[in-house]
Amino acid sequence: MSGRPIPVLEIFGPTVQGEGRFIGQKTMFVRTAGCDYSCNWCDSAFTWDGSAASEIRLLSAEKVLRELTELGGDSFAHVTLSGGNPALLPQLGELIDLLHGQGMTVALETQGSRYQSWFREVDELTLSPKPPSSGMATDWARLDDIVERLADRQEQTSLKVVVFDEQDLAYAESVYARYPEMTMVVQPGNGELAESDSQRMLAYLVSRYEWLVEAVLRSASLRRVRVLPQLHTWLWGNKRGV
Repeated sequence: MSGRPIPVLEIFGPTVQGEGRFIGQKTMFVRTAGCDYSCNWCDSAFTWDGSAASEIRLLSAEKVLRELTELGGDSFAHVTLSGGNPALLPQLGELIDLLHGQGMTVALETQGSRYQSWFREVDELTLSPKPPSSGMATDWARLDDIVERLADRQEQTSLKVVVFDEQDLAYAESVYARYPEMTMVVQPGNGELAESDSQRMLAYLVSRYEWLVEAVLRSASLRRVRVLPQLHTWLWGNKRGV
């Protein structure tokens, strides 16, 4: 029997994962509505600012799986749960179990502000605490608790920090120092969310990636991090649903 419905804004794919440790992974996406943060530079603010409220659908786990299959057919075996902050939804555990029952691998990203017991079932979990440029404050005690609960799942769990400037870089260094045993990705931020020209967008993104690579190479602290771009923005700019 189905539990509580899931507030869904988008189901799309197949596409490739654009962020984090598993960049380039062929995947389907399920984007949920709602977030407990309101980051200054959020590239999916429509999930929480009310601008897409009329697009939210309350779907059962079975209906989500049916739509994924209708879109992707038999061409996928990986599903990414995104938001907003999908960690606000305890009912996602049912969907994760259903996807696993179909032989799917499940990935999810969250800022580490909420814990759900189903975190331990996610195959690829990314914790992405937000740097100073976001305007949000990290609850270190909460993040410490989540990391501790997942201490035996380090192969399945990684950290990702978005970096816009030197202050964010220092924040990334503090995250790295706090959790030195975890795999960590740093990624340049996208400060041109309104840009629609693909060539100008790509030139901007390349320059930001070059800046971050050079900054990490100079850092005496960030010794084992992966510096990765936002791949989907290189390919499709600020377009939704890709």
